[in-house]
Amino acid sequence: MKIIDFLNSYKPHCIRKPYLIAEAGVNHEGSMDLAKRLIDEAKEGGADAIKFQTYKAETIASKHSPYYWDLTKEPTRSQYELFKKYDKFWKKEYEELKKYCDSTDIEFLSTPFDVESANFLNDLMPVFKISSSDITNLPFIDFQCSFGKPIILSTGASYLWEVQQAVELIERYGNKLCLMHCVLNYPTPNKNANLGMIIDLKNKFPFHVPGYSDHTLPQGMEVILKAVLLGAAVIEKHFTYDKSLPGNDHYHAMDKDDLKLFWKNWTETETLLGTFNLTAIPDEEPARKNARRSLVAAKEIPLGKIIEASDLTWKRPAHGISPSQSKDLIGKKASVRIREDAVLYWNMFS
Repeated sequence: MKIIDFLNSYKPHCIRKPYLIAEAGVNHEGSMDLAKRLIDEAKEGGADAIKFQTYKAETIASKHSPYYWDLTKEPTRSQYELFKKYDKFWKKEYEELKKYCDSTDIEFLSTPFDVESANFLNDLMPVFKISSSDITNLPFIDFQCSFGKPIILSTGASYLWEVQQAVELIERYGNKLCLMHCVLNYPTPNKNANLGMIIDLKNKFPFHVPGYSDHTLPQGMEVILKAVLLGAAVIEKHFTYDKSLPGNDHYHAMDKDDLKLFWKNWTETETLLGTFNLTAIPDEEPARKNARRSLVAAKEIPLGKIIEASDLTWKRPAHGISPSQSKDLIGKKASVRIREDAVLYWNMFS
């Protein structure tokens, strides 16, 4: 299903198969061959979309911006220097990747980080994904809303009032909105995942689609499965072709095998969830007939006797008159002689 159709068909209070975005970011490291490999492996793993990040170092970070990551995983000591390593793709390259995604039957997305990239990505994407880092960048959110497309907004490192401020701006435009719970902690320890915030997003913003952008280590893919069970309809997780590679976004990313494991777990969970409408299922019919109770004669009932409460008790099986109808039976006349402990049927009375 396409992302727009998915967002439009979202129904609150219903757990469903999530829309899963493989966040490739810049894990292609400037290689078109690696970018296409990421697309192929995301498709093989079962992702609905693959998302990149589009920026130029000069427009996203000051040359004096400090690092804030684990230097043992990513030794670059400046944000500007890190972005400069990975900002080689631009309009032509993303147009090529969009075509390759179309041929591979996976949706193409990329997060723009400046006005120029937002302008050319508008021709390539059905929705705009706004990073947590830009949730207070209201002029840029305003610009992206002006295209009239759905917005997927991550809420990492935000206080409620900051989320409300961004949501109010988007609501003024009327764009469809998906709010993604996110923790900006790389990698996020499980104790910091705070999946309960998904519930708060659903309660505080009931008219918008809830989602989850995950930065925990992909150990068993259990965290995102639990996020889905809490109501996250859209899932985003960093994606790589090799988790052992050095760099800021490889070591906490999932790969195609992790994706396959998630879908295996989801299929099993979906079987357990079953229907969301309260009803008896066909396989319970023997229990309905035999484990429930019928009205039974508490003692012998002579022909012609007017039935009183003292004539009745209730026992298994549920082949006769239901105890729920005992008031309807009291006052009826026995049309046959009824033995003690007999299951009672309506044709015994007049």
